[in-house]
Amino acid sequence: MTDKIKQTITNFVKGGDNSDTALLDKVLHKDFRVTNNGFMGTTGVTVIDKEKYLANIRDGIFGGLPRKMIIESIDESKTIASVKLRLESLENHFISYNSLVLDTDNEWKIINNLAVVEAK
Repeated sequence: MTDKIKQTITNFVKGGDNSDTALLDKVLHKDFRVTNNGFMGTTGVTVIDKEKYLANIRDGIFGGLPRKMIIESIDESKTIASVKLRLESLENHFISYNSLVLDTDNEWKIINNLAVVEAK
């Protein structure tokens, strides 16, 4: 199962890097949320649902820059998993904690992305 989790995470990052909303739609759970504290210089917590996230990718607000990805840890327990990522683009450093669920189609889907993004 760990290989399938790694592939889901890899597709999530590639989808963002390449602004590929079709790929992202396949790996994001229908109830997906991004949760960020201090999002793009704002104060407080920001929560973005799947529809808004995909629109932001499609509109070029998010994504479109290749990132180097390091999977720091994977913790799996039957139908749930947590993955910690470290990402780096030309502009930003990211720490990303991702919660995944094994969906009814027997595919791993990301249900929450908790991220900190810092400009270089």
